[in-house]
Amino acid sequence: MPDRAPPTTEPTIRVSTMPADANAYGDIFGGWLVGLMDMAAGLVAARRARGRAVTVAMDGMQFHAPVFVGDEVSVYAKLIKVGRSSMQIDVEAWRRGRHGEEHELVTQAVFTFVAVGEDRKPRPVDGEA
Repeated sequence: MPDRAPPTTEPTIRVSTMPADANAYGDIFGGWLVGLMDMAAGLVAARRARGRAVTVAMDGMQFHAPVFVGDEVSVYAKLIKVGRSSMQIDVEAWRRGRHGEEHELVTQAVFTFVAVGEDRKPRPVDGEA
C-alpha cells in the first residue's frame, strides 16, 4: 500500500482502542474494526437518507497494518454513489500510535446501504446530496 496521508476532512468516528477490543496478544480484532467502519458508514447513510438505512453489502477488504491496544483509530466515510434506494460509502480506517504523529492506513472498503421505511422495506433516498 503506497504511503499517503489520511483525508483532510474530519473523521466520521475517532476512538482509542482498549484491551477489551483486542486478542491475548494485544492486536485489535478485525471484526471490531469492521464494526466501527460499518457504524461510520451508517452515520453517513442515515444522514443522506434522512432516516433508517441498513447495510446490505461490503466489498472485499484487506488489512494493510495491525492496530494495537492504545492506538487512536480514525474512520473516514464518504458518500460516493446514490441510487434510487441505495447508497455506496467509501470507508477508510487509519491508525496513529498513542504518542506519535504518524498515521497509517489500516484498511478500506465500500459499504452499500439501502434506505428503508418503518416497514423495513426499501424506500427512495430523500433529499439532495
